[in-house]
Amino acid sequence: MAESMRVTCLECGQANRVPADRLLAGPKCGVCGAPLISGKVTEIETETLMKAEKDDLPLLVDFWAPWCGPCRQMAPQFQAAAGMLTPQVRLAKINTESNPTVAQRYRIQGIPAFVLFRGGREVARAAGARPAADLAAFVRGKLGVTA
Repeated sequence: MAESMRVTCLECGQANRVPADRLLAGPKCGVCGAPLISGKVTEIETETLMKAEKDDLPLLVDFWAPWCGPCRQMAPQFQAAAGMLTPQVRLAKINTESNPTVAQRYRIQGIPAFVLFRGGREVARAAGARPAADLAAFVRGKLGVTA
């Protein structure tokens, strides 16, 4: 029997079980039908983050705000990093302006801030805008994943 992985749908917040050998086959949420691994950055809310941080598949979250110039400049680089890291890692963004308690909960002191989660634990964090390749290298180094 294939090992299954817990993967939360970033669209509806539903936890799904996906066989590890099917991650490349384009699994979809059993509730809303959204792709579970899309290669795109998804904007999420606090409740979804609290579920998705427990996933077996690593999740890199960009904590940002619309008034933050470096955050806006970082957006295309973060999207490019999603393309480099999929399917080993999913990327999501959370707006600290519309989710005001999230910065306190995760002890975010400056934005943009990037926090890498896997299996309910914070694996690593980094702050400040950076090129997509640097962000991808940071994540791969912390997870021990090759390109």
